[in-house]
Amino acid sequence: MNTINQTNFQFPKLKSVYKGKVREVYNINDELLVMIATDRLSAFDVIMPRQIPFKGQILNQIATKMMNDTVDIVPNWLMATPDENVAIGHLCQPFKVEMVIRGYLSGHAAREYKAGKKILCGVKIPDGMKENDKFSPEILGPIITPSTKADNGEHDEDISREDILSKGIVAEEDYIVLEDYTRKLFQRGTEIASKRGLILVDTKYEFGKTKDGKIVLIDEIHTPDSSRYFYADGYQERQQKGETQKQLSKEFVRQWLIEKGFQGKEGQQIPEMSDEKIEEISNRYIELYEQITGEKFVKASTENVMARIEKNVLDFLSK
Repeated sequence: MNTINQTNFQFPKLKSVYKGKVREVYNINDELLVMIATDRLSAFDVIMPRQIPFKGQILNQIATKMMNDTVDIVPNWLMATPDENVAIGHLCQPFKVEMVIRGYLSGHAAREYKAGKKILCGVKIPDGMKENDKFSPEILGPIITPSTKADNGEHDEDISREDILSKGIVAEEDYIVLEDYTRKLFQRGTEIASKRGLILVDTKYEFGKTKDGKIVLIDEIHTPDSSRYFYADGYQERQQKGETQKQLSKEFVRQWLIEKGFQGKEGQQIPEMSDEKIEEISNRYIELYEQITGEKFVKASTENVMARIEKNVLDFLSK
């Protein structure tokens, strides 16, 4: 199976290339960004040694669909998706924070809470909550827990609204817009998930400014890499019994790594993933795609995948 690990394209008018954990971003003439979703798998901010077949295609296609389904409430950077693994859009200056929003006490928030941390990013979490409990609106509703946008290889760090403003990371008038957009997107994402029998548990959004100063949504949205979903059916029952929630997200990869003694900490060895494990993760991502979008996943041809991507991008750029 041909998977996409690294790309090395020389597109016309190429100014620079940024290689993130999963995506590789080509700056064309300081006007356009060509974003290629690779099949790399990242967990605990560490890139795993092996790639997951079709993962890049899945993330790119979910993000595209969700961008199109939310553009009426929040403007975004996207112009076109000329290839299954490629998104092309306006060059933006990214804000140096990720806007994380949580409707439930899950994942990182639950781990912090369990460790005795009752204040997360300046937000006080009520006593007596269980993992995967909902943050009820009368208490504090979905909570925004931002994190700093780490450079390559570093960990994102939790940060409060107060620190973001006091350190001048984002101007207050801009931050008010980011919060407003974050809540609107989460509400729409919750509605979309509900139609699919899912609960949008938590997610992150990234924003940037276009050359004319407009704040827009960038990167990905509502994908299993950036979001956590539970199956709505049986959620309440499982909570009452103290059972693990049935979920759709990358959390199953994190849990497997934790069981193998890996959480991205210094000195820890990344456990080896067998061919069977790789196939299982790929199948889980396909299941995620079909559940989240309600559409059958169609595998793109992986024969000469680099040539396919290059041709489709060049065709778009030549127009």
